[in-house]
Amino acid sequence: METLTFLLYPMLACLLLLLIHAYFGIHILERGIIFVDLALAQFIGIGIAVSFLLGEDGSYTLPLVFAVIGAAALSLSRKVAGFVNVEAFIGVIYIFSVAAAILILDRSPHGMEEFKAILNGNILWVTPRELLVTFVIYLAVGILHLFLWKRFLALSYEGKGGLLVEFLFFLSFAVVLVKSVQLAGILQVFSFLVLPALISRLYFRKPLRILLFGWLIGIVASLGGILLSYRLDLPTAPLIVISLAVTFFVLLAFKSGNKFIGKPGNSSQTPVASSGNHS
Repeated sequence: METLTFLLYPMLACLLLLLIHAYFGIHILERGIIFVDLALAQFIGIGIAVSFLLGEDGSYTLPLVFAVIGAAALSLSRKVAGFVNVEAFIGVIYIFSVAAAILILDRSPHGMEEFKAILNGNILWVTPRELLVTFVIYLAVGILHLFLWKRFLALSYEGKGGLLVEFLFFLSFAVVLVKSVQLAGILQVFSFLVLPALISRLYFRKPLRILLFGWLIGIVASLGGILLSYRLDLPTAPLIVISLAVTFFVLLAFKSGNKFIGKPGNSSQTPVASSGNHS
């Protein structure tokens, strides 16, 4: 009972993270900008690193400033695609952000520990106040997407939408990431964004089904990772990431095996990886 009480808040934090990030993951996978989360999260990490350097741990202001700048840069990604590969553009943002964060934290007395905090977070020690603040931020973003869901779906699935809609999408995503990175670290946030939706796309094509199955898989894998972290006294975020990744590999092998054994010569089946069929 004592263990359950201690792990209640981390489990609730994982639930909140999954609810919002699995949703964004559907958009990110459909648009084919898989590493945008890593790049934007690491860019926000520059603001977190500066906050550490100034002794303002947990500050929301500087990370939010970098979130807005990052969102503005990524909202131009469709226009940039006319000149360079979008993934290469995102990769440059990522490596710039990592290098900048390392240089900034090199001036901090606890630079390496703070860098690990940006990557791994510390979700086991989340407080009720942090949960409440996170819930309010995610709820505000969720309401925005509820009102604009048709436009955001058209943006991701059909490539239709103006620059303002693009900016609002990335800005709302960036606002979520500011709190998510502070709460759980870049590794766990990236895994929640990509892996639940990726696993669901092995079996489903409709967005709602992808989302619901992604939530289910994410919750089970996260609970397993948290329990192992507590029992084995190991970092929580890497265990959750490994738990989700192993789940993906197992279900991918199961799906591939069934397809090979069942109908190896049926060329009429649409490959799962294709994003053109949404029926």
